Order: sequence, then C-alpha cells, then structure tokens
Amino acid sequence: MILGIDTSTYFEEENAGAKYFGENGDLVEPLDKFVENGVDYMRIRLWVNPYSEKDHLPYLGGTCDLDNFIRLAKLALKKKYKIILDFHYSDFWCDPSKQFIPKDWASLNKEELIRKIYDYTLEVLKTINNENIPLYGIQIGNEITNGMLWPIGKLIDKGKDNKRGNYSALCSLIKSAEKACKIIYPNSLIILHLERSCDKKVYHEFFDEMRKKHVHYDIIGASYYPYYHGTIKDVISNLVSLRKEFHKKVMVMELGYAFTTIDYLTEYSGNEKQLVLNDEFVKDKKHYIPYPLTPEGQKDFLKEFLTACRLNKIDGVFYWEPLWIPGKNICWTSKEGQEYINETFKSTRNEWANQALYDYKGQALIALDVFSNKGEKI
Repeated sequence: MILGIDTSTYFEEENAGAKYFGENGDLVEPLDKFVENGVDYMRIRLWVNPYSEKDHLPYLGGTCDLDNFIRLAKLALKKKYKIILDFHYSDFWCDPSKQFIPKDWASLNKEELIRKIYDYTLEVLKTINNENIPLYGIQIGNEITNGMLWPIGKLIDKGKDNKRGNYSALCSLIKSAEKACKIIYPNSLIILHLERSCDKKVYHEFFDEMRKKHVHYDIIGASYYPYYHGTIKDVISNLVSLRKEFHKKVMVMELGYAFTTIDYLTEYSGNEKQLVLNDEFVKDKKHYIPYPLTPEGQKDFLKEFLTACRLNKIDGVFYWEPLWIPGKNICWTSKEGQEYINETFKSTRNEWANQALYDYKGQALIALDVFSNKGEKI
C-alpha cells in the first residue's frame, strides 16, 4: 500500500517561519522525515487564479497557483516523491458544498466550458511537462461528489431513492479534461475523487454513471474524515465493494484526525470555537469520534485505519495537510478569498491546525511514526 501526503501549503508555512522538530527536539526537515517513514507520494492541489480581481491579492491557504505547484513538485522530486496533480478547476477551495467556476470562465456556456477545461488542462500539463515533472496521477476535480464547475456541471438532487440528474454534463467535462491529460501524460493514472466515503449508494451511482457514459479513469479516490463520514468498517466495506464492482484501484486521497480541541490562540482561556473541531463539535453526538481527540487518540485512529487498509488491500492513503501548523499569516483564506467563496462570516485564520501531525509549536506528534510504511512491503 502506498502512503502519501498533501502539503500544498508547504511554502506558505516556510515563508511564515514555521519550524518542525523531531522526537528529540532537534530541528528537522519534515518532508525528509516522511520519506524516512516510507511515505513517498505527494498530492499537490492547483487553483486556476487564486488572486483577487481588483488588486491581485492572494487568497492564501497556500495560494496554490501553477508556480506553487511547479516549485513544490520540483522540491518533492529531489526528495524522491512521486507526484499527483490535483486539479480543482476553480480559483479557490472546492468541496461538496462549493465548486465555483473560475472568475475568467464565468460567462461561458456549457459547450464553451467543455472546450475551456480541455484547453486549460492541456496548457497546464504542457507547462508542467516542459519543466520535466513526471506525474504518477492526475486528479480531475476535487471532492466532486455533487459535480464540479457549478452550475453547469452540478449534479441535481431528484429526491430520495431517485438517481441524481445532469450526469451527462458532468461526464462531458470530465471526459474533455481526461482527453487533454492523455495527450500530454498518456501514462499518468486518472483519479476521480469524492467524499462521503461510507455512502455506498452515492459511490455506486456515481461510478455506474461513469461506466455507462464511458468515462476513462484508473483510481477511485475518497476523502475520509470519520467525524463526518462514518466508521472505519463502513469506509473499508465501501472501498472493497467499489474495487470488486468497477475493477479500479481504490485510494483514500484525504485523511485527517485531530490531536486536540484546544485552540492555539486561546489555549488557556477555554474559548475553543474557532477551530472546526472543538469541544462544541465533540458534544454534538451526530459526529462519529472513534478515539479521543488527543495525541494518543490520533495515533490509535491512524493505527487502526492503516491496519484495516492493509488487510483489505486498499491501494493508497494520503494524509491531508500534516504540516499545516499555526503561525502569523497562516490562514485558510484571506478576506479576498472569503469574498470569492461567499464565506465572510468566520475567522480567516487556520481552523484546521489541530489535525496536523505536528503540534502547534511544530513538535512531532506520536502519530507521525504510525503513518509509516517502514517494514511494509509496497
């Protein structure tokens, strides 16, 4: 089983002066530490134009433009990582609740958008190829459970027990992007990535439609954050059933688990509401929390999950933003980014920092050595 990481915010952390320390308190280069653990795949997200129209101000959250991708990929290659490109096809964050069309594409109709995604994908991949960057995989869209490039590529809910609509438009977009991928990188594996990783009905509907409409891909990717998605048993059951039904590789493209609920700015004040995962979140019993949100709990969760993945021959697992520790100017968004995705109602600071594999001061957590392929046959 391969292990990978998504550290797309790496240079933003570096520019902010982030420091990382090993178990003995020694300063370490964290990407090297992952390699020592047998983690040798890196997934890097790509946004189209993550800058404001008015003053060209960065959206932060890594400001993951093409220059960032090329620079990080080259660094990772020197450290012997294999690279996966994660196309978001948006100027900023994409997930099942938002899939914004890039600003410069907003006026396009369906046919123009199908052409645009081909042209954009082709041009980006030509640039990457010209930099002599090999790609193990190319992910077409990010968490596209409900489609992408809304509203044109959005899947339409038709009520309980009914198949969602508009798969034809979504498949046309995916096929257009995939066609461009195969021209420049014919041997790279194509990944389709959803979340709701325990939902067999949604996954089988989605990939059955891909099959009916002759969409080519190689890997079924899933996000797994247990608090939102469900039990380890259920996600493994879903991935195994997908592999059996569709004869594709299955990978967890995003994984995370928190090591605390205490906020890094108010560690002693008791005000813990800024983090996504806080005490208030834990008290809401609809969230599945299999282990305490402590360093030990994070370690125990990872150990159980990776063991289950290996026993069931899951092809790969990627930990999402394990180095995203807090610091000055380390934000999930800027004000300009908030305006783009219409989320101006909350703080801009890093709300995910308690799910890294290093603590708030950059000290390696005990889960780090569990996320390892040392001693494993890969």
